[in-house]
Amino acid sequence: MIRLTGVRKRFGEQVVLDGVDLVVQDQETVALLGPSGTGKSVLLKHIIGLIKPDAGTVEVDGQDVAHLKRKELARLRTRIGYVFQNGALFDSMDVFENIRLGITDETQYADRAYVDERVARCLQLVNLAPETAKKLPAELSGGMRKRVGIARAVAGNPDYLLYDEPTSGLDPVNADIIDGLVERLAEELGVTSVMVTHDVRGAFRVADRIALLAEGKIVLQGTPAEFRASDHPKVRAFLERDFADATLPD
Repeated sequence: MIRLTGVRKRFGEQVVLDGVDLVVQDQETVALLGPSGTGKSVLLKHIIGLIKPDAGTVEVDGQDVAHLKRKELARLRTRIGYVFQNGALFDSMDVFENIRLGITDETQYADRAYVDERVARCLQLVNLAPETAKKLPAELSGGMRKRVGIARAVAGNPDYLLYDEPTSGLDPVNADIIDGLVERLAEELGVTSVMVTHDVRGAFRVADRIALLAEGKIVLQGTPAEFRASDHPKVRAFLERDFADATLPD
C-alpha cells in the first residue's frame, strides 16, 4: 500500500503540494489527473524517495520513505518500477541493454542466461518483436520507445509501477496501445500502479480509482463512476475546460 498523509512541498516561494492525502491499495491502479504544473510528477517522485516532503509522511508498505537509510531506500526501490515521461532510454545502448538495466538483483543482472530470458519476456509483455532487442533507441518510433521504457520498468519484477505521463506526445492510436499495456500489466503482474496523466480518457479506461490534484491538494478520489457523477466545482471545471469535446468511456 502507498499512503501519503498531509504531504507539503514548496520550492522557494512556490507551494507545489499543500497537504496531500492519497491512498493506493495493493494491486490497485490509481490515475492522478490535474492541470500542468500542479505537482503531479513531484508527488510521484516523493513515492520513490527522489524528493523529500517538507511536512507530512509518504509510506510504502508501512515504511516512511523520507526517513529510510540509504540501503533501506535502495532495497525499496528494487520493488518499484518507474516509467519516465520521455522514456529516458540511453541512446548509446541497444534495447537489450536498456531493458537489462531494470534488473535490480545483481546476481540476476550478471547471469546472461537469466538476462536473455528476462529481456525476451519483457519485450513480449509490451508487444514488441524479439528482434527489437538489437535496435538502438534512435531507430524506434516514439510509441516503441515508450514501450521499451515500460519493459525496463518491469524487468526487475516490481511490486509497484509508477508511470509519469506514459502517453504524452503520442498520437491517439499509440496512446491507446500504452493504456492497454498499463491495464494488462496490472492484471497479469498483479502490480500496484500510480499513473500521472493528462489523458482523462486513458485514466477512465485503466484506473480503478482517479484522483484530481489541484492547487496543491487532492480535491477528489473516487472510482470513474464517482468522478463522472461528481458535482465538485474543481472536478467539473477541469473536465469541462480541458475535455469539453471528449466522450468519457463508460
